[in-house]
Amino acid sequence: MFEYQERLRKTKERMAIRGIEVLLVTDPANMNYLSGYDAWSFYVHQMLIVIDEEPQPIWVGRYLDANGAKAKTWLHEENVIPYPDYYVHSSEFHPMDFISDILKQKGHGKKNIGVEMDNYYFTAKAYEQLKKNLPNANFKDGDLLVNFVRLIKSDQEIEYMKRAAKIAELAMYKGSESIQVGVRECDVAAQIYYQMLSGTEEYGGDYPSIVPLLPSGDDTSIPHLTWTDRKFKEGDAVIIELAGCYKRYHVPLARTVTIGTPSKELEKIAPIVTEGMDDVLSSIKPGMTCSEVEQIWHNSISKRGFEKEARLGYSIGLNYPPDWGEHTASLRREDDTILQPNMTFHFIPALWFDKYGIEISESFRVTEDGCEPFTTYPRDLIVQPPFKMNKQGGKIS
Repeated sequence: MFEYQERLRKTKERMAIRGIEVLLVTDPANMNYLSGYDAWSFYVHQMLIVIDEEPQPIWVGRYLDANGAKAKTWLHEENVIPYPDYYVHSSEFHPMDFISDILKQKGHGKKNIGVEMDNYYFTAKAYEQLKKNLPNANFKDGDLLVNFVRLIKSDQEIEYMKRAAKIAELAMYKGSESIQVGVRECDVAAQIYYQMLSGTEEYGGDYPSIVPLLPSGDDTSIPHLTWTDRKFKEGDAVIIELAGCYKRYHVPLARTVTIGTPSKELEKIAPIVTEGMDDVLSSIKPGMTCSEVEQIWHNSISKRGFEKEARLGYSIGLNYPPDWGEHTASLRREDDTILQPNMTFHFIPALWFDKYGIEISESFRVTEDGCEPFTTYPRDLIVQPPFKMNKQGGKIS
C-alpha cells in the first residue's frame, strides 16, 4: 500500500503544478499504477478520480466490474462506485453523465478538473458530455501527468520487468527456432504466444499490449505487419518483434532471422547496426539527455553512410493495449529529458528500406553509473538452416 500512496503523492504534486484540483484518469495503465486495478474492462468507460484533498482515489466503472475493483485495489469499498448497465453502449445514456453527477454531489462541479486529453480511452463524446454537465468547471489538460510519474521505476517494478525480460528471451528463442522452410507464419506466432503466456516454471506471463510483429520477405520493409498463413521459403528474412509481459510490465525485444544465407544487404547492414548499439549502450549514463543518446547512434551509423528517420527508442513499463510505450521520453534529437536511474527504455535502432529492413533491439534500464540491458539474447543476425528439421535435429529431405 505504501507504494501506491507514494505514487498518489507524486501525482498530486504534479497536479498542483498544473493547477489541477481533480484529475480524471482514464488510461488503464495509469488507473492500475495508482490503484492496482487490472481487468479487461477498458472497452467500456471507466475512470479513477484523484482529488487533491482526498487520501484515496475514487474508482468509477461498470457495475459488473465493481467487485474486481474491490478485490484488486487498495481502495476502500466506499471509493468504488459502479454505474448501472443501461449506461453501457447506449445512445441515450452516457457514463460521463453519471460521473458528472458524482463530481457535483461531492462538491467538485466548479473545480479545476484535469482530463487525459490525448489517450486512446477518453473519447471526444466523453469530453463533450463532461463539459455539458459541468458548465461551471474549469477543464485543464491533464494529459501524461501520471505517465511522467511512472517514468522512474521502483525496485519492485524493475523486478517485474526482469521477469518480463526472461519471458521475452524464451519467446524469442521459441519464435526464431520455429522459423523453417514450409512452416506457416501463423504457426510461428502461435509458438511465440504459447511461450509468452506460459512464462517460466517459476512464474507465468501476461498478454502483451502489442501482438507479435512478424513481417517477412520483401515485407520486412514494413515494420508493423503481423502474421499470415503464408509458408516460409528458403532465402526469406523474417523480423520478430515481441515483448515479455509480467503483471502488465513489458520488456520488448526484436531480432531478424534469415532462412539460409543472408542477403548481401543484410550481411552489410547487420554489423553496422550492432556496432551502433554497442556504441550507444556503452555510453549511456545518468545525466545525459535522450537527445545526446540519439546523437551517439547518429554519429555511429552516419560514418557508414546511413541515417534513421524514426526515433531511436522510447520509455516502457506498465501498459495495456494497444501500446507498450509510456508516451513520455523518446530517444530522439528533439527530446531533452534527462536520464535518471531506473528509467527504462526500448532501444530499437531498426532500419527500413524500400525492399528490406532489419530490427535488432534491446530494452534497458538506466543505472547509477550506466545502463543495464534487460536481456542477454545475442544481438547477431539469426541464421536458420534452409531445410526442414525433425524433432531430433536432423534434416528432412
